Amino acid sequence: MSQFPYARNKVIDYGTDDKVTFNFFNAVYSWMAVGLALTAVVAYATAHSPAMIKLVYGGPMFAVVCALGMMGIAMGVQSAALRISAAAGTALFLVYAGLMGMLLSYVFIIYQMPIIAGAFLITAGVFGGMSIYGFVTKRDLTSMGSMLVMAFWGIFLASIVNLFIANNFLSWVVTYGVLFVVMGLTAYHTQNLKAIADQTRGQPKLAARYAIIGSLILYISFINLFMSILRIFGNANRR
Repeated sequence: MSQFPYARNKVIDYGTDDKVTFNFFNAVYSWMAVGLALTAVVAYATAHSPAMIKLVYGGPMFAVVCALGMMGIAMGVQSAALRISAAAGTALFLVYAGLMGMLLSYVFIIYQMPIIAGAFLITAGVFGGMSIYGFVTKRDLTSMGSMLVMAFWGIFLASIVNLFIANNFLSWVVTYGVLFVVMGLTAYHTQNLKAIADQTRGQPKLAARYAIIGSLILYISFINLFMSILRIFGNANRR
């Protein structure tokens, strides 16, 4: 969950009729929606293909390679934002979304469709509410965002540790921790995007690059929210 390299995180007093801001966020949310749709399609197709299931879950190597590759893409796209084209960033984002779909295919095996759909709708509502808050608030979320980023990495390390100790209590602490931390990060990153929209005025190519970065970051937030809510919402309703 790295931060934007370009934003200075100042709060801009936009009007809702600001065309530049509207176009920027329209691109961000449109590409995020494309990424989520691609992930869902790939996950569903993988879950219903015995050959793909064997490839993805037949051993730990494939999942590890995918996870490392996704981490490399996420870090690379953000750090190289000023050096790669919007088209290259978009292609990498779509590769990331496709890999995510394969790794999350188990969702369609473990949970029933009504549970998945319900969790998705709840996630959309939570994500939308926090993103709106980040856009309209006059409060500078910089200090809160910095603490949330550190908290996220702490939770990530705790989840790695729990892979070895398999403690159920710690697992639920991680689940709820991710939920609340990512809710805050969604607002924080939206505010950063709002600042970027202003700083890239008159620079459409740069704006297009950062729209893809914003899409990737908000996509990751949405996926983390969804997986936490799905576990909470569907724990008692597994197949």
